[in-house]
Amino acid sequence: MTRIAITGAAGRMGRILIEAVDAAEDAQVGAAIVLPNDAMVGVDAGAIAGLGKNIEVVAVTDVAAAIDSFDVLIDFTMPEATMANVEICRQAGKTIVIGTTGLNDEQKAGLEAAAKDMGIVFAPNYSVGVNLCLNLLRMAASVMGEDSDIEIIEMHHKHKVDAPSGTALRMGEVVAETMGWDLKEVACYGREGQTGARPHKQIGFETIRGGDVVGDHTVMFATDGERVEITHKAQSRMTFAKGAVRAAKWIGQQNNGLYDMQDVLGF
Repeated sequence: MTRIAITGAAGRMGRILIEAVDAAEDAQVGAAIVLPNDAMVGVDAGAIAGLGKNIEVVAVTDVAAAIDSFDVLIDFTMPEATMANVEICRQAGKTIVIGTTGLNDEQKAGLEAAAKDMGIVFAPNYSVGVNLCLNLLRMAASVMGEDSDIEIIEMHHKHKVDAPSGTALRMGEVVAETMGWDLKEVACYGREGQTGARPHKQIGFETIRGGDVVGDHTVMFATDGERVEITHKAQSRMTFAKGAVRAAKWIGQQNNGLYDMQDVLGF
């Protein structure tokens, strides 16, 4: 039985993660961590998630204080909090599944260093469908990339704080890697004014924010005669939660290292 802790447990994703863990086979909620000033401190995790039952785990405010109650931490929070939690888990011999987006290069390097001592799954998206799309993008880029103008369009709910989304950036990285390009050199984040003709060696990103959209992503390969679009639309955050729980159960059986959802799925 894998004991799973959830940080950010009172947030939109945290509540759904509690529900997903509770419903999973061979897994249980070991701890629920919320902010110190949150009204859910001391409330049973089942009540936080709206499960209609208590699961005998009350919300606490400190990952370190709950360290003996879990085997793996699922963290969908903010970069600074995530990096602090990585260090806590590393020192305690725990594993971690990270869905936090917006990490900078220094923080990503910190994950690589920590992974020498622990198991980490770090992915911008835990949806099985999105990870299938990443493989389709490799195929499309290898077949059509040289002849195509490549654009990535993503839309999320109005509360999302980073842009482009981590998933859109990962899609861009996959295409760029397949083409032998450096995404930092070829990415174009929006256009305005007299931009001139579009250069071929470019990956464009367009970000849309509004409403309660869970997550839509489209990668377009446009040529002079045809257009191929690879699209994924998430209709519920539960798809991400189920993938994260799958990763949490998987990482406990692996050697120390930095993995992503592609590894979990065996792609």
